[in-house]
Amino acid sequence: MSASATTLAAPPRTALPAVLWPMLFGNFVIGTGVMTVPGTLNEISGNLTVSVATAGQLISAGAILMCVGAPLCAALVAGWDRRRLLALSMLWYALLHLACALAPSFSFLLAMRVLALVSPAIFTPQAAACVGLLVPPEQRGRAITFIFVGWSVASVLGMPLAAYVGGTLGWRAAFVVVAVLSVASAVWVWRAMPDGVKPPALSRAAWAETFRSRALMTCVLVTVLYAGGQFVLFSYFAPYFKRELGLTPGALSLYFMWFGAFGLVGNMLMARYIDRIGAARAVMVGIALMAASMLLFPLGTSLWLAAAVSVPWALGCFSSNSAQQARLVGIAPALAAASVALNSSAMYAGQALGAASGGWLIENAGMHTLHWAGFAGLLAAMAASALATHYARRGA
Repeated sequence: MSASATTLAAPPRTALPAVLWPMLFGNFVIGTGVMTVPGTLNEISGNLTVSVATAGQLISAGAILMCVGAPLCAALVAGWDRRRLLALSMLWYALLHLACALAPSFSFLLAMRVLALVSPAIFTPQAAACVGLLVPPEQRGRAITFIFVGWSVASVLGMPLAAYVGGTLGWRAAFVVVAVLSVASAVWVWRAMPDGVKPPALSRAAWAETFRSRALMTCVLVTVLYAGGQFVLFSYFAPYFKRELGLTPGALSLYFMWFGAFGLVGNMLMARYIDRIGAARAVMVGIALMAASMLLFPLGTSLWLAAAVSVPWALGCFSSNSAQQARLVGIAPALAAASVALNSSAMYAGQALGAASGGWLIENAGMHTLHWAGFAGLLAAMAASALATHYARRGA
């Protein structure tokens, strides 16, 4: 090898610290718990004798809590040691999932489910916030992406596991599984995290400047719209496929695993090509892929046709959110902590909006209308995304 080639060769990438693994696992457990309800909606509805639309309130109410809780908790726990905060949040997750498993009625389950989702409002954003204090600056982006892989793995393994356990052993058993995993996560975090990790709190000035930015706030609106467009149908996958295709719990688990696997592939492809095509264009591509699946959804008249139709959606599902976070950081790097926190809240707000809208449509218009509502939401997200790009260029 020539001297010039040696000079131009990229330096080897140093390994990420081992402390990031319990954070990745924690996000996997958090994601599995969040997606347990959509995976067991049929069993909850039947066991507690409520309609599917009523059972869907577990998704919308929980999403509202996470939407409001993420920025509120960020302010309340600013001075907490992150080792204690993250471990305690997983213990809370375990206890409340056990309470859900023992719920004697739907109203009790709803209350316990909302309280359980305090943990996702704390763990995921606060784990990301403390990464900068655990790795050098040149590893920060890779480290944050690494711990968020836990959510993608939850879609591949966690949601299918919940659907299978719920369909074979009952929905209560699925909640117990999440509780056991949560205890394991709490122990791992406690053993691996060092003491004294306390990220600085966000200033009022940073929040005010973020809210004044048209580009940033329009990006946040994009997240609300594409999350709402997805969850108007995604929330009701289990009852939809049982009613329309007669899928068994095993077949439904296979479908969820298929969807999650392509979601993980989409995330990996996005990480590889986002710098080449640009974050704004990457977001638009992701939303367009999801819209294509919504438009073609009625063609999924068998398990394998439904799986094929959902591939574009899965490719765009997680990758669009990753690209959206990169987009926010690129628009205003100094305001990234505030804008990314708002983007997390926007995702949960969209989930609540989509789940509530889907429940209303099921009761009043039928399940066959869900994909059209989702398609409309995604078209609105594309229009808002183009407007956000316009504002960003004007600001630049």
